[in-house]
Amino acid sequence: MSDTESRHETETDAPGAGERRTRSGWSRLWAEWVKPFLMVLVVVGSLRSAVADWNDVPTGSMRPTILEGERIFVNKLAYDLKVPFTRLRVMQWDEPDRGDVVVLYSPADGKRLVKRVVGVPGDVVAMRDGRLYVDGQAAEYQPLGSSERTALGLAGEPAELVVWERIDRRSHPVTWTPFQPAIRSFGPERVPPGKYYVMGDNRDNSRDSRWFGFVDRNLIVGEATAVVVSLDWDGDLVPRGRWDRFFLGLP
Repeated sequence: MSDTESRHETETDAPGAGERRTRSGWSRLWAEWVKPFLMVLVVVGSLRSAVADWNDVPTGSMRPTILEGERIFVNKLAYDLKVPFTRLRVMQWDEPDRGDVVVLYSPADGKRLVKRVVGVPGDVVAMRDGRLYVDGQAAEYQPLGSSERTALGLAGEPAELVVWERIDRRSHPVTWTPFQPAIRSFGPERVPPGKYYVMGDNRDNSRDSRWFGFVDRNLIVGEATAVVVSLDWDGDLVPRGRWDRFFLGLP
């Protein structure tokens, strides 16, 4: 047996050689695969937590603005910057405004919801037979034109139940369901400091501040600004008849 073969056999059979090779293999796996993968997860998770995210909408509480099965874009830098994975605010440059569509945590059960801000701190909010009042000013309502309905992807919605609601120079569509049991009158209620009054655009089919009260500012995650993808839950999750709602800005 040659000296080279002897040395190789001795090193291979040396106590702990297999364990050292296993540790070396795990070290390479950690350095080349696991560590980079975890870093990507942390970076992506931090961006989704503090910068921008998406939110899937499974219900029709914001119909016709947002339909069931749609994925919306959430701008988490719309109002402030938070420490990732927390609600700790580092910087603030704006506050939710009346008419904004926001993503929030429900004060009732902590679920993520999408609603529209109808009352900001100091506002006096009321509703009488379905008509919204803010600081004593009644909202104006008018039907959507056919071109407006097409632009919003609402051509199939019942014309008499989808209307524009306008208050304080901002307009958005709302849906009414006359025969649906709902809270159509309340207030007047003054919105306390640091609180907001939110409602769904599907006015007769939405659990909102009429049910769970005012929403604390810290529960508001960010502003929803656009529909990214629209899938028909009743059509095997395909965008049947919804192509015009892809990348649609929210009014």
